[in-house]
Amino acid sequence: MSQSRSEKSDESGEDSETPLPMDGVRIIDLGTFLAGPHAASIFGEFGADVLKIEHPEAGDPMRRFGSPTARSDSTLAFLTEARCKRSVTLDLRQAEGRELFLKLIEKSDVLIENFRPETMEQWDMGWDTLREANPGLVMLRVSGYGQTGPYRRRSGFAHIAHAYGGLSYHAGFPGQTPVVPGTVPLGDYISSLYGAIGILLALKHRDKTGRGQVIDVAIFESVFRTLDEIAGAYGLYGIIREREGAGSYIAVPHGHFRTRDDKWVAIACTTDRMFERLAEAMERPELAAPDAFGDQKNRLAARDEVNDMVIDWVASADREEIMRRCLDAQVPCGKVNSIADIFEDDHFNERGTLATVDVPGVGDVTVPNVLPILSETPGRINNLGPALGDATVAVLRDLLELSEKEIERLKDNAVI
Repeated sequence: MSQSRSEKSDESGEDSETPLPMDGVRIIDLGTFLAGPHAASIFGEFGADVLKIEHPEAGDPMRRFGSPTARSDSTLAFLTEARCKRSVTLDLRQAEGRELFLKLIEKSDVLIENFRPETMEQWDMGWDTLREANPGLVMLRVSGYGQTGPYRRRSGFAHIAHAYGGLSYHAGFPGQTPVVPGTVPLGDYISSLYGAIGILLALKHRDKTGRGQVIDVAIFESVFRTLDEIAGAYGLYGIIREREGAGSYIAVPHGHFRTRDDKWVAIACTTDRMFERLAEAMERPELAAPDAFGDQKNRLAARDEVNDMVIDWVASADREEIMRRCLDAQVPCGKVNSIADIFEDDHFNERGTLATVDVPGVGDVTVPNVLPILSETPGRINNLGPALGDATVAVLRDLLELSEKEIERLKDNAVI
């Protein structure tokens, strides 16, 4: 297992057994796919005991989503995102399964679920029931549209939330079809981060009062929260920002440009001084004169002309040369990296941004490393996605103190 960041801590006297910030916290992850469960993975990286509750027959549908692996119960997506958890199988549709679940709730700190609102209530496991079992429980509820409002029962996925929350409208080129932002479920990741913040806040409140609470995260609201001044601009001035492609309506040049060797760089000139530096890198300092394009207003008024000059200049040299010229002139510039570029990049490798974990039955799997980076208690990846039910017996025996005979009976009745 590659633990680049932990290894750096080892050099300063730490080791892989260093106590972590979330040690002693038990989290029940009842969610599926990503929105919410990603928050549980983050806490698992920092020491929480995360019990992933799954149906005995098939488990989380994410086990079958994405690129297959040699392990029949897990795709690469599941291995990557279900890290640092233990899998416990329980059929919550059976009364005995619900009884065991409530016993786990009594011994836990946090519950994460992402079903449609009212689903838990239909299973007789709504907040009132859970709070009675454990008054200090913190419950994160993630859904597409939130727990209230006329749309609360609609299916919610990141792709839909991107559209409904206003992000997709702004993704793409002017006059063309809105595109999927990044082709990844950004809304799920963002919602999980807000959920993780909510859990920390709620645990802090519980420390003071002994009382738990519910955290209601709607994926569309997480997406909407990232749209900077768009709401204010419309509310005050009636401005509807349209799709801008790779550019920005507030700055120019500010976009992606193709190099001679058919690669891409990102250049951002948000101030007059930055444009002056770019003009120097282009060996055309006259472009930054006040009566030319040295003033932001002039550049914006001549957006196409300025962009065309930068397009031609970038296309005249290979990417490494354009990067050198820009960086020498202190122009904000970066490579538009493919994943192949990232694997070869010195900065990614030096910071340990990639972690390689040996997964039994699969081999070495490379995943994004732990974030955030803490100087004294860095998180660690103790496993990637668990095998279905890998901890069921241990949890029922050690935590709930069931006998081997009782566990066998539960298996025979398909409760676990």
